[in-house]
Amino acid sequence: MARVQLIIPDEDRDRFVHQARLEGMTFSAWLRTAAHMRLEECQRAKAFRSPARLEEFFRACDGLDGPEREPEWEEHLRTINASRGPNASDS
Repeated sequence: MARVQLIIPDEDRDRFVHQARLEGMTFSAWLRTAAHMRLEECQRAKAFRSPARLEEFFRACDGLDGPEREPEWEEHLRTINASRGPNASDS
């Protein structure tokens, strides 16, 4: 396992250690968890690297077969309630 030295302001260290303790974690485990969360967030956020890629995605979606119209909310509710059984409410 690698060892990493981190230089941060004392105030940040104190806040991070305090939060780690509140979450029942060691400071080291808390930092690893925070780093993993940040990495996952960044990887999700880069799904479309340019506006052109986003436009390409929507053009592809428009080309998919699907219903001609989106059902109204009341129709969605009827479908949901019908799947629940005879005792489901209409709200």
